[in-house]
Amino acid sequence: MNTVASRPPLTLRMNPLDNVAIVANDGGLPAGTVLPAGLPGAGLVLLDPVPQGHKLALQDLAEGDAVLRYGVPIGYARAAIPAGSWVHERLLQMPSARALEGLPMATVKPPPAEPLSGYTFEGYRNPDGSVGTRNILAVTTTVQCVAGVVAQAVARIKAELLPLYPNVDDVVGLEHSYGCGVAIDAPDAHIPIRTLRHISLNPNFGGEVLVVSLGCEKLQPARLLPPGSFPLVDEREAATGPDTVCLQDDAHVGFMSMLDGIVQRARPHLERLNARRRETVPASELVVGVQCGGSDAFSGVTANPAVGFCADLLVRAGATVMFSENTEVRDAVEQLTSRAATPEVAEGIVRELAWYDRYLDRGRVDRSANTTPGNKAGGLSNIAEKAMGSIIKSGSSAISHVLSPGEKLRRDQRGLVYAATPASDFICGTLQLAAGMNLHIFTTGRGTPYGLAECPVVKVATRTDLARRWHDLMDVNAGLIADGEMTLEDAGWSLFRLLLDVASGRRKTWAEHWRLHNALVLFNPAPVT
Repeated sequence: MNTVASRPPLTLRMNPLDNVAIVANDGGLPAGTVLPAGLPGAGLVLLDPVPQGHKLALQDLAEGDAVLRYGVPIGYARAAIPAGSWVHERLLQMPSARALEGLPMATVKPPPAEPLSGYTFEGYRNPDGSVGTRNILAVTTTVQCVAGVVAQAVARIKAELLPLYPNVDDVVGLEHSYGCGVAIDAPDAHIPIRTLRHISLNPNFGGEVLVVSLGCEKLQPARLLPPGSFPLVDEREAATGPDTVCLQDDAHVGFMSMLDGIVQRARPHLERLNARRRETVPASELVVGVQCGGSDAFSGVTANPAVGFCADLLVRAGATVMFSENTEVRDAVEQLTSRAATPEVAEGIVRELAWYDRYLDRGRVDRSANTTPGNKAGGLSNIAEKAMGSIIKSGSSAISHVLSPGEKLRRDQRGLVYAATPASDFICGTLQLAAGMNLHIFTTGRGTPYGLAECPVVKVATRTDLARRWHDLMDVNAGLIADGEMTLEDAGWSLFRLLLDVASGRRKTWAEHWRLHNALVLFNPAPVT
């Protein structure tokens, strides 16, 4: 830790009840620092060096005392902690998880917010009425066995065909690790199957379905995309099912024959996509997934609150915002159930979190498996503290709907939606794509090059130091809020306008610019054989 402060000491407290504050200075603060007037803990002398983002005790804490951040207990002191001490995870006993009984159900009624009208973006209207922010040909794979062939076919399509179709943004292979060697009829096997099915129908793919199958896999094309489950392009597909290239067909003699077959089958799909044009559509057609990864103590101070403010703007504009990450909201469950629009929505939240509790129990792990070493290095002591900062990115609107893993949003499901997913960045993003996300916001404090080939990802840095060092990876610097150079409201509005520009294709995200794409990871809670 750099023990020389580059600016006057700065500490941040989230709630007047808090008995800890976090150090905002780059490099942290050395022992002996005197906190100046006007700050939480003014006049305190630091007894320990405190790294940036980490907590310091604002008062003497006795063994067993609750340590309060965000106005709630994030842990209990394992031993006496004098005022001015560094409060880290080794000094805290994590609170027990809140029971899922006796919760407040739909008790908070947010005051009606004034609708935002007149905001639009330039998108691609699809046959089913949904809107894409990109115009992409996706090649669906039924099994991992075909991944290498599809990767080479996609490379050829990009090199040989894509220049001929200038209105098509990209060609992507929907590679995954599922499809065979799995108990495909086991309970919960429907989750990865419907996830892949619904990703294939993501709004950014224009209703075009091209499938590559091996032939002998358990996940047959007809099971993945049964008749009636996808937008029909012509009568041929109505009779035969999705356009499918099977590598084991007798017609394929050698590897080059397989590649040629996929490349040629891509042509009509590219032609139809290329005939499409962006049109002005209301901002209500946005389906925005929000997620955080590589989180730190600033996530709940800068980036996530800014995203939450933006989420409220999106909901006011009639758009859909999905937030997720079961383990990262579990410790704030009463905030979710109380904000549910109806008791039925609240019951849906409890149902999903209870299912996930049982899933973790089967693996003999609990919520303490989250947080990561990087989270702790960034000042997050445990999942209870992390959850309080994570949930802020959902904003303050009523929760209108709940989705189970792999489910797809219906056209009538708008507003703030809880899409139940694991907290894993790649699995969460995959499931949000399946739900119909056409634009993604990802906040990070430690830094991550995360991106998706299927959807633009807007990256929001929690700290100015990260935004400076990763200047060509971060799209937004929310650290300006902690620096006192931008208000939370201004940051939220700026992000809202950026989303409209990215959705319209007027701006590319850094992840798009560098083509930084994470793999799709299907959530498979069923056994592998």
